[in-house]
Amino acid sequence: MSDTPDFSIKTLGKCTIPSPMTEDYGEYACFVSDDNRVMYDVLVSDVIKRGVPPEQLPALELAGPRAKIYFDPSKTRAGIVTCGGLCPGLNNVVQGITQCLHYQYGIRKVYGFQYGYEGFIPKYKHDVLNLTPESVDGIHEIGGTILASSRGEQNPEEIVDCLDRMDINLLFTIGGDGTLRGAQAIAKEVAKREMNISVVGIPKTIDNDISFTDTSFGFQTAFSTAIEAIRSAHTEARGAPNGIGLVKLMGRHSGFIACFATLALPDVNFVIIPEIPFELEGPKGLYKSLQKRLERRGHAVIVVAEGAGQHLFTSSGKTVISKKTDASGNVKLKDIGAYLRDGIGEWFKELGMEVNVKYIDPSYIIRSVPATPIDSVFCGRLASHAVHAAMTGRTEMLIGNWKRSFVHVPIQTAISARKKVDLNDGLWRSVLETTGQPSLINS
Repeated sequence: MSDTPDFSIKTLGKCTIPSPMTEDYGEYACFVSDDNRVMYDVLVSDVIKRGVPPEQLPALELAGPRAKIYFDPSKTRAGIVTCGGLCPGLNNVVQGITQCLHYQYGIRKVYGFQYGYEGFIPKYKHDVLNLTPESVDGIHEIGGTILASSRGEQNPEEIVDCLDRMDINLLFTIGGDGTLRGAQAIAKEVAKREMNISVVGIPKTIDNDISFTDTSFGFQTAFSTAIEAIRSAHTEARGAPNGIGLVKLMGRHSGFIACFATLALPDVNFVIIPEIPFELEGPKGLYKSLQKRLERRGHAVIVVAEGAGQHLFTSSGKTVISKKTDASGNVKLKDIGAYLRDGIGEWFKELGMEVNVKYIDPSYIIRSVPATPIDSVFCGRLASHAVHAAMTGRTEMLIGNWKRSFVHVPIQTAISARKKVDLNDGLWRSVLETTGQPSLINS
């Protein structure tokens, strides 16, 4: 049990104020007790057999409104910020937080900070938006974020100075791994100053790679949009002699979008993701397997995640590790899509076999579209749970969804490991069954 993640949630103090939802909804408020938990691992029979009492089993707090809250709504101000790359559903979350604060808790002072964490820093001179139900009306129907976004670390001391000047009690940070690390730094600076500011994150990762979040918002929209690129690639491949449709999808470290898009539109013959090694040449490599496919069917479709195949970029026999990073600190990846496009063409040219490679990179289209209805519902629920958690004084945490339930997760626990496709799980097996692809390793 020593390697069990820490699921303890930090709070600012005791909740003593009756929730205004009691008066508004009565028994239909569906308050959640602090004792309600969701088991970390549902397969706990072996642990129980070893004599561990059920109450000592690792579990996550169930999210939801509480009957008593920490902050007095009449004296509470909130801030919202969106950071990092665009993702479907950002506007839905901003709208959901604003509406829940206003309608459920009667909080009228809600501020939107523009261009990510830059919005808190005086030197950038970004305006602060007053968010109201009227100002966020209809924003769920457009992509992107009305708050705009940016990448890059900002000084947490300056951010907390801004929160202090504006008397903000609740801060909602919407973003991925880097944003959550920033939120953690802000929360620690708040604690250092012994201030009463709740910092709650809503995880945003189109790659679906944050731990203790079964599905991140925008992910379903992303792979739903990605299938249009796959459909186009399939059409192009079938429309030319030995046509090859090559689609590069998002997925720096995790291949979830590639896997789900393939299962949603099973016209794909090869799926290449960061989690699994592959080779290009040799009797079982991609090139030879692709040749066999073309000889058998006359066309092929390949889907590759952007983070796959980085081992192929070599110098003097050694893998090149890029030292360049973007503003968020992410290593800049080599372009595996263009590399495969050129490599496939050259290999078949040397073989003396005509191929027609059609390369499609729909990344900016995928991340910029409005959320699908099912994602919209998910965003709204995430937003509400974030507000409920913040109003009870919980901090340095995010809203996750675990075992089909919304839960509270400490930020440190969520960012301690990146979620990846489990090659021994049913998802990858389903991909192999759908594509029929062989092992692309020669050994």
